[in-house]
Amino acid sequence: MTVRPLWAGRSLALVGILLVALSLRTPVAALSPILDRIDDDIVLGPLVLGIIGAAPPLAFAASGLLAPWVARRLGLERGLLAALAAMVLGHLGRAVAPESTVLTLASVVTLLGVGVGNVLLPPVVRRYFPDRVGLVTSLYATLLSISTAVPALIAVPVADAVGWRLSLAMWVLVSAVAAIPWVAVLLERRPVPVVAPGDEVRTGPIELGAIELGDAQAAATEAAVESHPAPRARVGARMLRSPTAWAIAVMFGSSSLAAYACFAWLPKLLVEHAGADDAAAGALLALYAFMGFPAGLIVPVVAARFPRSAAWLALLGGAFFVVGYLGLLLVPGTATALWVASAGSGPLLFPLALVLINLRSSSPETTVALSGFVQTIGYLLGAVGPFVVGMLHDASGGWTVPLVFLLVVVVLVLPVAALLARGRTVDSEI
Repeated sequence: MTVRPLWAGRSLALVGILLVALSLRTPVAALSPILDRIDDDIVLGPLVLGIIGAAPPLAFAASGLLAPWVARRLGLERGLLAALAAMVLGHLGRAVAPESTVLTLASVVTLLGVGVGNVLLPPVVRRYFPDRVGLVTSLYATLLSISTAVPALIAVPVADAVGWRLSLAMWVLVSAVAAIPWVAVLLERRPVPVVAPGDEVRTGPIELGAIELGDAQAAATEAAVESHPAPRARVGARMLRSPTAWAIAVMFGSSSLAAYACFAWLPKLLVEHAGADDAAAGALLALYAFMGFPAGLIVPVVAARFPRSAAWLALLGGAFFVVGYLGLLLVPGTATALWVASAGSGPLLFPLALVLINLRSSSPETTVALSGFVQTIGYLLGAVGPFVVGMLHDASGGWTVPLVFLLVVVVLVLPVAALLARGRTVDSEI
């Protein structure tokens, strides 16, 4: 196919995609570093903190069902605008919340907007940039990492300077500005660039790990959102028979559990257990988030080019978790940044699971079914982390028991690696 210049006739769409990516992680990363300050003003309590910590994976799982319905009713562009509107309302609701119930409900609204945006962005990339899927996915994946790290880094200083409400409210601007290019796209009503029949989406080695990851996500999501034939029910049900499907789902889930538990509780753990102040804890949370950036670029391309590496990559992720948790457990006040960086490298299991959805399925029908199975199981497991860590901390009065729990979860990586080492596809098992 003819490769068009990146900006040719679609600059608004490119800017819109990148701005949406910048807004998709702020609701999660901006809240946890300042929960203590919010608790000083409006009492939250362990239950509310656990709900807030578990809300992201639950909302993202629910959005997997909601987003296709939104796209069918509104279209992709209007669907993104609806997601951004939900984020704006949620940010504002959290900033003005008079008590914990409003804060929780507003968080759910903004996280549902994030979840819908997560699902719609890959098919939007494929719609406007069918010749540059890998490159554009690399760009927006980079901005996703930035939108995770920056809020965690500046939330505490801003809250100290102007209060926690403005620290939360300022992210309204990011979501509102992200809507402007999409309004302009709809007003222009230009025809959507499409791939000619028989053409293939252009990808190449220079586009790094986002090639396989982006194409896998876009293909699976577009199949759902753009009303391609859905996988037959029997295929989805037969995922339960596949050891490989379960291995990928458990890997996805263990990574999600660790990540959401850390986003919910790591700042508090670092203050109480490692002697960090609030600003340092926020900076270390930003470091934890940033460690996912190189993994997201490198792991998918390694897994795709070296098929037998999946089991070793899974074990590597488990080893990073173990080193990080043991360091925080035994010598939390010494080399704290090293332990946080190691624990933050453990979620390399997340991009590994995403790319394996594509690599371990042989047909589009199986890919869509496997994606739904893995993400449903994975996000449900992810929701357990903040609740269990919070309850164990409340019951024990410290962080030793929660860290031991997180170490036990890492044990799940061993059977996952053993199953992945067999190199089988899901299609061969169902």
